[in-house]
Amino acid sequence: MKKLYAVLGDPIGQSMSPIMHNDLFSYYQMDAAYHPFQVKSEDLKAAILGLRAIGISGFNVTVPHKSTIIPLLDGVDELAMSIGAVNTVVNEDGRFVGYNTDGLGFLKGLSTYLPSISDRKVLVIGAGGAARAIYFTLAYNKPQVIDIANRTIEKAEELIEACPFEVSSRALALNDANNHLEDYDVIIQTTMIGMSPKVLEQPLMITNLNPHALVCDIIYNPLETKLLKEARQRGATTQNGLDMFVYQGALAFEKWTGITPDVQRMKENVLKQLGGTQNVNR
Repeated sequence: MKKLYAVLGDPIGQSMSPIMHNDLFSYYQMDAAYHPFQVKSEDLKAAILGLRAIGISGFNVTVPHKSTIIPLLDGVDELAMSIGAVNTVVNEDGRFVGYNTDGLGFLKGLSTYLPSISDRKVLVIGAGGAARAIYFTLAYNKPQVIDIANRTIEKAEELIEACPFEVSSRALALNDANNHLEDYDVIIQTTMIGMSPKVLEQPLMITNLNPHALVCDIIYNPLETKLLKEARQRGATTQNGLDMFVYQGALAFEKWTGITPDVQRMKENVLKQLGGTQNVNR
């Protein structure tokens, strides 16, 4: 009997996950299929009941449901619960158990550039759901510093206070972060600023950028945001969001199937769909 997997979100038409996972099912000769479902917030509970009824094997969750799905699940992994967001659900003998692979996916992608972050000073831009997953995961791995810069400084302060892992952190206004940008070894842009179609926007100026820094942007459409382009032109190493997207998907696939997938194949498949090549300065 064919196994069914899915992704729930609103909107959902832009998701690359169905292309990525269906290719993997074909590659590993698995009788399975992955479908996108647009689910309105008010219909989420009914959608979960429907997925239970059909015996879905697993599914992904994207905006705006990553937090609101938690009370509808039978169990939630400790890290996902501390983050307060779930992006992957596994049907474990009839129980829907939630996980968060976003932060771990980012960290795996980061490790291809930096073998260790233990002695690094990190700046996270943004204080939303993606920032929370990345911040908590990085804090667990104990870099020297993780500061958070956000348009609303109170949200950055709340994020720092909520973290269960001890790490040196400050909440900064965007202007303050920009004035001290040269202090950071790693800069991680976690907001949607710069995403297509608003490709000319960026969250802060980088005139004070350390040219030896690694600048990451979780956006992968476009593959090179305005922020990354300027950072590359200033000599910095840059990383777009493709690695995070692929690795979080690989971790989800492994949880569902027990198979560690070919990450390079996944990356090339997504790049093909985006019609580009990964433009980084290493």
